[in-house]
Amino acid sequence: MTIQQLKYAVAVAECGNVTAASQKVFISQPSLTAAIHELEREIGISIFSRTNKGVIVTNEKRMSGMELIKRLYSRVIKSMGFQGAMV
Repeated sequence: MTIQQLKYAVAVAECGNVTAASQKVFISQPSLTAAIHELEREIGISIFSRTNKGVIVTNEKRMSGMELIKRLYSRVIKSMGFQGAMV
């Protein structure tokens, strides 16, 4: 798991669309999708439900999945000495 993967997951959750999120974080859509899939595999949960209209944080993990991402991201950022940094 990397800081970038967490940043990407937050961007996808906020945008609700992988294409828009990829533009927001300046990465290609296929690379962003691969990073999200790898993160999901590493943490053992599907963070997002994919639909033909975009992505949403999965219903059964809506709070826990998003909170997990934000908490992990915050911990990593703080451990590196950055304060208040976010996507």
